[in-house]
Amino acid sequence: MAALDDTLRNLLNALDRSRFDLAKYDAYLENEQPIRFIAPSLQKEFGERITALIINWPRLVTGAFEERLDVEGFRYAGNSSGDEALWEIWQANDLDEQSQQGHFESIGLSRSYVFVGAGESQDDAPVVTIESPMQVFARRDPRTRRVIEAVKRWDVGDITERGSFEQHAMLYTEGRRCEYIFDGAKGWRGYAPADEYDKSIMPVVPLVNQPRILRPDGRSEFTDIIPLADAANKMATDMMVSGEYHAMPRRWAAGLKESDFVDENDQPLSAWSRDAGTLWSTENEKATFGQFKETDLVVFHNTIKLLGQLTIQLTGLPPHYTAFAGGEANPTSGEAINASEAQLVKRAERKQTYLGGAWEEVQRLVLRFQTGTWDPKARSLETIWRDPSTPTLAQKADAIMKLATPVQGGRAILPIEQARIDLGYTPEQRTRMAEMDREALQDPYLATLAQKDTPPSAGVTDGPAEPAAVSG
Repeated sequence: MAALDDTLRNLLNALDRSRFDLAKYDAYLENEQPIRFIAPSLQKEFGERITALIINWPRLVTGAFEERLDVEGFRYAGNSSGDEALWEIWQANDLDEQSQQGHFESIGLSRSYVFVGAGESQDDAPVVTIESPMQVFARRDPRTRRVIEAVKRWDVGDITERGSFEQHAMLYTEGRRCEYIFDGAKGWRGYAPADEYDKSIMPVVPLVNQPRILRPDGRSEFTDIIPLADAANKMATDMMVSGEYHAMPRRWAAGLKESDFVDENDQPLSAWSRDAGTLWSTENEKATFGQFKETDLVVFHNTIKLLGQLTIQLTGLPPHYTAFAGGEANPTSGEAINASEAQLVKRAERKQTYLGGAWEEVQRLVLRFQTGTWDPKARSLETIWRDPSTPTLAQKADAIMKLATPVQGGRAILPIEQARIDLGYTPEQRTRMAEMDREALQDPYLATLAQKDTPPSAGVTDGPAEPAAVSG
């Protein structure tokens, strides 16, 4: 038990250390990063009239990748379609929504985690949940790089008499899961009997963004652009301040005294009031008034555009993601969109490789909890992803139609089921379409039309087509 306590303490310390960077990334995602763009004297003078203008490029970058990572199913080697049983478990755990959250956390915060466990009863599907890296930390075996220990810490209920939330922790080691509760006087103590299971099971799978050999826990996708985002926010805020100072004409007056600035109740006014529309008047015949020429704010616009261009270079986003409306960077056709998104699509495909491997490990654990044994066939599982590119529907349909049309010999290059997969239909939609196909074949009228439209050689199924005779 002492060894488990030491493991818990070490993992919790590692979790606390990791939260420093995670909190920083999370603040940028939520527009809550520290603001140091307005001088304190100006902030005091303007009050609530001007606040820092934040352009949330970190969320833009994170969302641009997450929107292209949609899981559509899982299939075994040799199968062209997804496995329905695995997809049912996926749906039962609401992973359509949860997987999107997991991908967003992974891309934005560097990683997230997936927990797998047995259902409440023998007939229930295994339970799969997405966990935040703010609550979870996992340690890997340096040889296999697989998770061997993990902890989750969370708060429960209302604030206690001691002035803090009740804290719980779940410790995962090989073959064991233990829950702890924090006692302010005695520290962490066991809260419930430990769950024992096969030592080959580690039900914690990380979803990691940009892992490296010596940095297996990944990094945030927008790490490189944080300085650029800060600079853009400073320029945007300075533009707001300059708009107050210079964009509207500044007035000047000569021959006035501070005592000349009083309201209708003889209360003093600021001698240097900058409020738009303020009228200055005096009975002093020697006073003169005028105004300076307003300042163009285009220098701020151009600087923000330049920072935006640097951002898309570092992140692989298409130029039109940060282009101003009507700018030259906006693509003019579908082909131009595809060309501009080539780097983004390739990076999204790389993420599909890493994340797909993690989801396949999750499905192996699901089968293990469901059947009680490891399925050797599950080693060949493949994650089915939606195409991360954005071709127009007309282009995609035209290309698939040409491949699915029967050619010489009555065979199509692309089977109808694969054509529907490529068009992006979900497994449920394809199942309903297959049922419609079977119903249509049972209709005598439609069957007659189908026979009329079938090429004479469409019934040939065995062996290659005979070559046509060549006349001399």
